Order: sequence, then C-alpha cells, then structure tokens
Amino acid sequence: MELGIEGKTALVTGAAGGLGAAIAEALAAQGVVVAVADIRLDLAGSVAGRIRAMGHRAFGVAMDVTDASSVDGAFQEIEDQAGSPDILINNAGFTRDNRIGKMPESDWDAVVDVVLKGAYLCTKRALPAMVAREWGRIVSISSRAHLGNPGQANYSAAKAGLLGFTRAMALENGRFGITANAIAPGIIDTAAVRQLPHYERIVENAKATLPIRRIGCPQDISDAVSFLASERASYITGEVLHVTGGRY
Repeated sequence: MELGIEGKTALVTGAAGGLGAAIAEALAAQGVVVAVADIRLDLAGSVAGRIRAMGHRAFGVAMDVTDASSVDGAFQEIEDQAGSPDILINNAGFTRDNRIGKMPESDWDAVVDVVLKGAYLCTKRALPAMVAREWGRIVSISSRAHLGNPGQANYSAAKAGLLGFTRAMALENGRFGITANAIAPGIIDTAAVRQLPHYERIVENAKATLPIRRIGCPQDISDAVSFLASERASYITGEVLHVTGGRY
C-alpha cells in the first residue's frame, strides 16, 4: 500500500533502541527522512547509521524531552538538516516499577516527566510548522498499561495521560489538517523485555491466554505507526489503537 509520505520528515523520540528504533526504520523504509532522537546521542547515531546502511535517510540528534531548551535545540538541528518535522512520534518513555507505598517521589516524577512533559514539549514545538503547512501527524506511544497495572502507578498514569493529551490535540488541530492518535502496545518482544527474569513465563503465558497466541514483535507496532502517520489515515484522529494480541 502506498502510504503517501515519501519525502516527509519525521522525528521519533526515544529512538536509540526498542520500539523507537523499529519505528524509525519503518518510516525510513517509506521514504521518510527520520530524525532519530534520544538522550543517548551515540546510540541514536548508531540507529541512524544502520538506517543509512539500508539505503534510507536518517540522522541522530541529542534530545532530553523533559528540557525545553534541549528540545528547542534539537528541533533547530532537525530544521537545519531536513526541515520542520511533518510527523512527530512521541515514543520516549520507560518504567520504574514499585508499589505506590514504596515508590520514591523521584521515580514518579521521572516517568511522568519523560512520557507526558516530553510529549507536551515536543508537540508544542512541532505544531507551528505543521499548522503553517496545513499537514501534520502526531502519534504518541501509550501502553495497554493505561488501563492500570499493579506496581506501575506512575507508568499507568503517564500512559493514560497521553490518551487525554492525544484527544485534546486532535480537537485543537484537526482544522489545520493535523491528526493526533495514540497506540497502546501490549507485551512486545524488545531487548528490555527479554532481559526480564520472568521473560520465558511471559512468552508462555501469551501463548496460553491471548486470542493471538504469541508475544508481540516491534514490527507490529511500527506498522501501526506507519499507517497512522500516512495519508491513508487522514480521517482518523483522537483514537487509541490497541496492538495487544487481544489482551485487555
């Protein structure tokens, strides 16, 4: 299917590995120029180099999504190299799990700031150029955890907040040809998940209980992102797409 985004510029945050890297690769394969952004510039540069080795266009950029000056500096660099992003993927996020009674305030702040403040700062910075050209795609990576997970109050709250943020952006900016959607992945077979001590139990549980009897793979998410970022999804906005194998 022709997605109609060849030649567009995309910014993918938290793209030094995992889902972010897979999303960056998928968009680049569609002919998009991809800014691979992460607080770890060396790893972002490695992902961008791998994409270029495949014959596509990408470059790494350093960005701390919780710091407005860092976000602005990264956007300036992207604009200098490839023009203002047409597509913004708010992917940056991580977990620091604990029961609420044992959760340090710093762990609450760290997770919520990266997921929610990061999406706010990046979207705010990306919107003026999108409005001016009357075209834009904002896709935020939420999680099935938005429904609530024990031991993940910070992560669940942040990912649920992304859904409200997404719907607000859809309502505010639809008249400018800008769509805003979210994807809620289930358990995905990333390096971080494979390092969990109970990884094998996760895989066996997925095979035994999910309607689609397997754990998800990064391409399941990157394919969904590519569609929502495309011309084919121009009448879809304010939605959350669960990519979970049927797990709710």
